[in-house]
Amino acid sequence: MMWWGKVFCHRALLILSLWLSVQAVPIAVDKTKVNPPEEKLEAPQSADTGLHYDRYLREVIDFLEKDQHFREKLHNTDMEDIKLGKLAKELDFVSHHVRTKLDELKRQEVNRLRMLIKAKQDAEGKNADINIDHQSLLKQFEYLNHMNPHTFEVEDLDRLIKSATNDLENFDKERHEEFKRYEMTKEHERRERLKSLDDEQRKREEEHYEEMKKKHADHPKVNHPGSQDQLKEVWQEADGLDPDDFDPKTFFKLHDTNGDGFFDEQELEALFNKELEKIYNPNQEEDDMIEMEEERLRMREHVMNEVDTNKDRLVSMNEFMVATNKKEFLEPDSWETLDQNPTYTEEEMREFEEHLAREESDLNEKNANLQKQKEELEKQQEQLNAQKMELQQAVEHMERIKSQNADAPVEVQGGAAVVPPPGGNGLPVLPGDSQPLPPGHQQDLQAHS
Repeated sequence: MMWWGKVFCHRALLILSLWLSVQAVPIAVDKTKVNPPEEKLEAPQSADTGLHYDRYLREVIDFLEKDQHFREKLHNTDMEDIKLGKLAKELDFVSHHVRTKLDELKRQEVNRLRMLIKAKQDAEGKNADINIDHQSLLKQFEYLNHMNPHTFEVEDLDRLIKSATNDLENFDKERHEEFKRYEMTKEHERRERLKSLDDEQRKREEEHYEEMKKKHADHPKVNHPGSQDQLKEVWQEADGLDPDDFDPKTFFKLHDTNGDGFFDEQELEALFNKELEKIYNPNQEEDDMIEMEEERLRMREHVMNEVDTNKDRLVSMNEFMVATNKKEFLEPDSWETLDQNPTYTEEEMREFEEHLAREESDLNEKNANLQKQKEELEKQQEQLNAQKMELQQAVEHMERIKSQNADAPVEVQGGAAVVPPPGGNGLPVLPGDSQPLPPGHQQDLQAHS
């Protein structure tokens, strides 16, 4: 991906700072004059934004990046015009093969969303035979125009720019809330476990917990992220260079791993490995690797807030060099790690546990109602089974009677066929008598008559 393509991705097509950094393009190769291949378009890989529609966003970016007209307009569009959606209108002028591919990407994304909606309906146990109003449900996905699921239009690009920009701006905030829930859940589970222990076991568990906390906190000094001391340590230990020869510009070029003239978020986070190794060891019981990743993200977020002056989620060479001249770079404050900077207050923990208790109570109530419904259904099933058995017995009885009538012999009397009444073996029955005459007495009866 070209240097501005990365900006494009991280700003979700908004690229608010692109027009300021055009001079950073390497001049060895003029990539704007390279025609895109007509026969086949394969989207290159780019950084994951963390958004739920990340793949769709990246593929749209990657294919728009291939269009020469769009690239040229991008270089000449200022920040306010991008915000007003003027860049999106340039979609009408991109090449046919790129538009065709964008149409295909949108159809695939709409189909993916429909499958997600159906999967959610199935998971919630809703009747699969009921027709799903996809148009209504697709409204929740604001990054595309669901009313036109077939073609990628100017409105789709405009929606994608606005949605991704807003979502990326809120990404770190949502991540902090998610981590806070993780930490409070972990503490809640620890407290619940203590309740299940006797006094002696609880005492040992508490002592072990305090010992692990103390052991985790016992680590070498952590340098302030992005400070001269921190970068010099990387220069010495990771790069194998003399700290007395530290040069910020050389350091930037060494760690701009793809040579695009920017530190992206991943390249920044890689600079903190040495600091994190001081605090966390995956082989130690007291060290939580999820907390390590949160610490890494905190460091990255801090440096971005301090150095990324145009807020494009990238650090340019110029921004980096300006930061190295500040007092905060040369004489930084100490860095507070997660264990020194609690994620939640005791009041928040109390509210969280109350929320869990309400959820548990609601689940128990629902479970009791479901159990009651189950017992009622089982009772109704038993009644239905009993009715079915009675009906089956009645049908069998009628079938036996029908079969007996069909097997009885037919006698001819006075030219008319007479079927003897059921008396057993087709024998006639005397008036007033309920039993048929035996075979030896039938002739006597006829002689008398």
